[in-house]
Amino acid sequence: MNYDKVEDTFFEAFEGRYIRALITGPTEAIVKRAAYDSTSTPSAVIGRVEGGVEGFLDESQTPDGRLGAIVQYWLDGDDVEKFAFELSYRLRQDVLVKPFTRIFDYSTTDSEDYIEMMDIVGHCGDGYEWIVEEYGRKMINVPIAVPDFQIEEKFKINDGIMGGNFWYLCATPEAVLQAGEAIIDAIMDVEGATAPFDICSAASKPETNFPEIGPTTNHFYCPSLKESLGDISKVPEGVNYIPEVVINAVDEDSMNQAIKAGIDAALEFDGVVGISAGNFDGKLGDKNIRLLDILK
Repeated sequence: MNYDKVEDTFFEAFEGRYIRALITGPTEAIVKRAAYDSTSTPSAVIGRVEGGVEGFLDESQTPDGRLGAIVQYWLDGDDVEKFAFELSYRLRQDVLVKPFTRIFDYSTTDSEDYIEMMDIVGHCGDGYEWIVEEYGRKMINVPIAVPDFQIEEKFKINDGIMGGNFWYLCATPEAVLQAGEAIIDAIMDVEGATAPFDICSAASKPETNFPEIGPTTNHFYCPSLKESLGDISKVPEGVNYIPEVVINAVDEDSMNQAIKAGIDAALEFDGVVGISAGNFDGKLGDKNIRLLDILK
């Protein structure tokens, strides 16, 4: 692979905490809807739970012999009580309501921290819920109208890494979409990594004129502002679109593998004229990782 189009720059990453779960269901459509619905709002930057779909499993790979989706739910910080509260919305409103779904803890670490699911999900049974031992796990059985929903009793809280990213600079809208699809497919082949924003159209910056709404546009990299900003614009010549791909992962190695897989996929498209990354002079994340070091 020729990396001449890759800028010698770095991205910033930082520590985060996550739950890794497995959603199973009776059909591919239901599993995908539950997985994508429950991870659809990438919101760690505004202090809420962030989710991503890691990949999909066939019937031979799941505890209950059904189709499955591996998902991750992330928190930037240590407020576990808030994490559990925010997570409960995603599990109750986006998974429990899908017919015949179950959720298992899918952690592979030896973490001793965990969240009890009875208080935040199990009590959707209004006191009629009960514990069963099935699939080699302790499951909460929640009686609902399309009986019944099951969720594992405890989910481990694991330490991981968030915020890895790269930009693929495009000349055409076709490159944004076609390369983006290939990038996401490549990342989903990397175990332990997720792209919570999918193809992200809106790179942001820490400082803002409107703090009440959180991060706002990184105006230096907006192609539509190139002419009005003049010399302070950082949009390169010939670049009309700057989509970003953000990576959260269970560890730094998985993150770096996903970054490399995504960049390699992007560079297969002629409309991708460059690769860069979002950083803030090393002031945002505690890990600064150079793109070219990953690509060696």
